[in-house]
Amino acid sequence: MANIKRLPFSRLPKAVTPIHYALEIKPNLKTFKFNGRVVVDTKVTQETDEILINSADIEILRASFNDVQSCDISYREKDETVLLKYPHKFAKGDGKLMIDYVGTLNDKMKGFYRTKFTATDGSERYAAVTQFESTDARRALPCWDEPAVKATFDVTMIVPKDKVALSNMNVESEEPLQEGQTTLALDHETENIADLKVVKYATTPIMSTYLLAFVVGDFEYVEARSADGVLVRVYAPIGKKEQGKFALDVAVKTLPFYKSYFNIPYPLPKIDLIAIADFAAGAMENWGLVTYRETALLIDPVNSSSSNKQWVAIVVGHELAHQWFGNLVTMEWWTHLWLNEGFASWIEYLCVDHCFPEWDIWTQFVVMDLARALELDSLNNSHPIEVPVGHPAEVDEIFDAISYQKGASVIAMLHDFLGDDGFRTGLNHYLEKFKYSNTQTEDLWDSLELACNKPVKKIMSTWTQQMGYPVVTVSAKHSGESSTLEMSQSKFCANGELEPSYQGYEWLIPMVIASESNVNEPTKIILDEKSKSITLNNVKQDDWIKINFGQFGFYRVRYTSDMLHKLVPAVAKKVLKPRDRLGLQNDTFALTKAGLLGTTDYLDLLQAYSKEDNYTVWSDIISNFGSIMTLMEYADLADGFKAVGIELLSDIVKELGWDAKADEKHTDGLLRTLAIYSLGRFGHAETITEAKARFAAHLDGSRSIDPDLRSSIYKIVISEGDEATFDSFLTLINTTDLQEEKMRIMVSLAAARRESMIARGLDFAMSDKVRSQDKVFILEGIARSSKIGRQLTWNFLKERWDVLHEIYQGGFLLSRLLKGSLSQFAGEEFSADIREFFASKNVPAAERTIEQVIENIQLNTKWLARDSSSVRSWLSNKNYISSE
Repeated sequence: MANIKRLPFSRLPKAVTPIHYALEIKPNLKTFKFNGRVVVDTKVTQETDEILINSADIEILRASFNDVQSCDISYREKDETVLLKYPHKFAKGDGKLMIDYVGTLNDKMKGFYRTKFTATDGSERYAAVTQFESTDARRALPCWDEPAVKATFDVTMIVPKDKVALSNMNVESEEPLQEGQTTLALDHETENIADLKVVKYATTPIMSTYLLAFVVGDFEYVEARSADGVLVRVYAPIGKKEQGKFALDVAVKTLPFYKSYFNIPYPLPKIDLIAIADFAAGAMENWGLVTYRETALLIDPVNSSSSNKQWVAIVVGHELAHQWFGNLVTMEWWTHLWLNEGFASWIEYLCVDHCFPEWDIWTQFVVMDLARALELDSLNNSHPIEVPVGHPAEVDEIFDAISYQKGASVIAMLHDFLGDDGFRTGLNHYLEKFKYSNTQTEDLWDSLELACNKPVKKIMSTWTQQMGYPVVTVSAKHSGESSTLEMSQSKFCANGELEPSYQGYEWLIPMVIASESNVNEPTKIILDEKSKSITLNNVKQDDWIKINFGQFGFYRVRYTSDMLHKLVPAVAKKVLKPRDRLGLQNDTFALTKAGLLGTTDYLDLLQAYSKEDNYTVWSDIISNFGSIMTLMEYADLADGFKAVGIELLSDIVKELGWDAKADEKHTDGLLRTLAIYSLGRFGHAETITEAKARFAAHLDGSRSIDPDLRSSIYKIVISEGDEATFDSFLTLINTTDLQEEKMRIMVSLAAARRESMIARGLDFAMSDKVRSQDKVFILEGIARSSKIGRQLTWNFLKERWDVLHEIYQGGFLLSRLLKGSLSQFAGEEFSADIREFFASKNVPAAERTIEQVIENIQLNTKWLARDSSSVRSWLSNKNYISSE
């Protein structure tokens, strides 16, 4: 288990606290500087002659308190604070702090930063935008930058007259700048008073600093009003506003849905959603002004794929949920981040299911959230949902699959246990009681417990306060018309070994159990002991019994071979619903990886899925099957797996064809894309030939590739191509201004197999042709593509480490890069090399990630040694490889 080093940290003193900020700020899009004045109404609760607040990358020109100038300004750069000293102590009561300062519009995608895009006329344009979560408001204004220190804000911006200027609230006034109207100095070489305007915004509700936002640039919008009268606008760079219509439609449907679900109206008069060219995260829920990367907001009706349309809907649903859960009620400290992110990551699916019930989104939840969280949380280097964090450099490490996906998964389990009516009543109580204030996890449990009269806190503390989750081992003994189940729980460990320190781990597990004869009346219990017996009545001798029926529980199930054998026909005949078919396969894969089952057991189970037709089930099978194939590449067995994969998937493409049918389901299109790409990856000759033909027609303009197939075809073609093919992709990138399409093409370059092309892909990723936010996806894509790609990427990362660290400043994108690029190695030499390299590097936000990477490599190494021989025999016996 990782021994994560903690940096010294203490929260700000409470002798002086803010009540209201009046901020005046003037960004200069030519010099990339900004001037600011912030006047803060404060409450002095104890006599003091000093004020400690957060500030980073800002130069304070002067700082007065009650008109008394500071006698000393001391920057504490490591702590990101500044100490303002005064010549005498101030008495208790009201106080006014006024600070004049200057700062830089940085290029690090945090704080108040600059972003660049190319307009439709070919000119380069700059915008200034904010990204303050978690601890970067201090880079735009000196402030009390902690989530529990809430205040109201008046924002005034001085900007060029021809620019759009947005903030959290609606505009109260907009007028030309007059002589003497501001104390902020003009840069007379680049600014003329006649070209500037003053924009004042309405006062915000009381809120945390990380939710403050402002944007200045060249944007246009589409707008509509929700059913409850809220003005909704989607802003895009000039020339792209029509691409905002899909997100606008989703937002207009979503706001009334949340108002109804929470039984609380959206509290602001407007909400803006804006696409930003350079943006590190997917989106940010600033109250009333939600910022997005372009691919998470903009949809081209002709050139966007179904999967990206789905992604936009999910992200819009997620960020708008935060307007209540996170903004109206905010976690008290980052330890409780999961309250924001876990909840929004759950309810986004509820929202999308409301807007698009035909998308089967709750089945996809099992793969996109539940399975991802289960995988990470089985590691010894995972962490509890509630994890103490302090220093700003450490906060980024908890923006991970535990806070988001595990948080969402345990909320889903709780919702299923409590029922929707009681759950909603409890949520309303929680939001009403704590609106405009801050909470801890226990506050939510108290409200739900009050509404449902169930031991919520007792149950849920076992899920949020301890790391990991249980595996339930079950056996069945049949007698007459009943079956007695013997169940026991223990912590599930990715290596299959229960360390002594985990012996005491125990969970209160809400369980749903169904048998073949009682599918419509499943049994619900709480497994509240280490082991327990229960009897199911009206069960036939040959009935299958499914534990975690519906697949909402956050745990694994280990059946006896007899129980598993009875479930196989229910999978093959699709008697079990997709979620349960998926869950059975996913649990079996996890048990295989842990060494509790053999890899050949998992491969045998896949035969039951030969007639599978559900996209989400297949997406998980292909992901897990691909993981084994990647591992077995280190035993030179990849060709055998490709043969298995072709056999598994050929019938799907024959059934679905290459072209969309008029009446097909949304998920049929997703399955077609997945199956075609996989067959191409497995070397299926017919698929490769067809992909090349379609790409050639696309390139010469005779027939455009369906957007749903572009990613698959691009990757197949580049993997089979040469240097000329690579050049054609580089040309193709320059023919589109749709960021989604640019990303499709750029990420496809990662599929190249020739060593010279891989090297070109690595260099391209680091070129100025690729935005900082996107470099990660190309680099990790190359590492995931092949054994040689992985090694070349690791060599490249070591060579360019200082550059990468400077670009990402130790943020979450750096952690993503490391995890995505390195986790698939197998061999002790790789884990040793990685540990040695990072021993001398200072990366506090990625320490846990590095330990997780090394642990994964060690797991892969053991798995390969344990099973490669039996897998070779299995492939040989079934004639997928020669017996030589």
